[in-house]
Amino acid sequence: MSTPEGFCIAIAGVSHHTADVKSIEAFRFDDEPAFLAAAKEAFCGVLILQTCNRVEVIVEGAPEELKAFLVRQGRSGFFMHEDTGALRHLFSLASGIDSMIVGEDQIIGQLKKALGDGHEAGTVSPLLEHCVTKAIHVGIEVRKRTMINRGAVSIGSAAVQLAEAEIGSLEGKHILVVGSGEMGLLVAQALGAKKLTAMYVANRTYGRAVILADKIGGKAVRLSELYHYITLSDVVISCTSAPHPVIKKAELAHAMKDRCWPVEGHPRPLLIVDIAQPRDVEEGADSIDGVRLFTIDNLRLINEQTMSSRKAEAQRAHDFVEAELFIFLKHLNRRSADDVLGALHTWSESVRIKERDRALARLGTADPKAAAVIDDLTRVLAKKLITDVTFSIRASAEEGDIETARALVRAVTEGERVSPNPGSK
Repeated sequence: MSTPEGFCIAIAGVSHHTADVKSIEAFRFDDEPAFLAAAKEAFCGVLILQTCNRVEVIVEGAPEELKAFLVRQGRSGFFMHEDTGALRHLFSLASGIDSMIVGEDQIIGQLKKALGDGHEAGTVSPLLEHCVTKAIHVGIEVRKRTMINRGAVSIGSAAVQLAEAEIGSLEGKHILVVGSGEMGLLVAQALGAKKLTAMYVANRTYGRAVILADKIGGKAVRLSELYHYITLSDVVISCTSAPHPVIKKAELAHAMKDRCWPVEGHPRPLLIVDIAQPRDVEEGADSIDGVRLFTIDNLRLINEQTMSSRKAEAQRAHDFVEAELFIFLKHLNRRSADDVLGALHTWSESVRIKERDRALARLGTADPKAAAVIDDLTRVLAKKLITDVTFSIRASAEEGDIETARALVRAVTEGERVSPNPGSK
């Protein structure tokens, strides 16, 4: 089904499908309010979605204009979706089909946040809100109707699986979680059943570290003590929202010296999983003796391992998305018929009033009861006479054929011939 006339939605960005973690980091907009303010001047509506594995800009506007705007912002190498393709992408995104970890639930909250930030910046157009709200609804329904998120992992729990795969059982280990936001909570929850000897939680705001540590029975530590607890840990999983690295190469190298075996002179191995975007660990840290560094790019294997058990559910989710897309497009097309039908109803009402007044004049009576009867009679007749053509106009609009809808109105109101050939009379 085609998109409605005048419907213009475009999405551009980069994701784990098209870029590695370094490229996604380079594409990010660190100052979202400033970006939205600039984009507001160019588009009827704009939203920005930035997660650990994607940056996407959603606008009500032409794809060519969005492409030109991003180029002016110094961005390149991005994908583009427009109109029906943009809606399909948005629905698939909310459903978890497009996620690195298929079926993950965090995307729903991330879309809601993008919508909330857009409202705060005053960049949400009615059409964008309608489309994104519908996508969120589709995403929620997919999870109710399928098992796409049954046993699925989040980025946080995938990081824990990766650590476990690299060093074997985590039982008896010391783990440091850096960051106490939503991702930090997901990491901590995934670690909860691993029978750790100790779990440390570090955060820029100590009070938030205390809250998360209390939830999972860990120990809150101040960020100023970060490298001391790195020295004590077997695994570090970092997931802050800091705009710059929080684990610096020089300080990490110094901490690794305190982990040296007395005889061998080499430090005890340290596994670091950096799932922050932008990255928490300074570039080059993986060259330090004893450090093994993994990023979001390494989590793709976890998705491949868990995806096989969810392929059938992903297909069911895809089928549901396509069905909902068809219904939504039908709904949008129906709304586009309102102006066309408005012209028909305006014409019908003007004819009715003219003939009603003529009839009352011929009767030559001022009887209010007679006038009311005549008014009701003409109203009912006018409505019945255009019922069938109204149905045909709306049906044509629902199929995206707005030209036929207009031709039907002209046929009734102006006596034009409805031609089977587009553009002819």
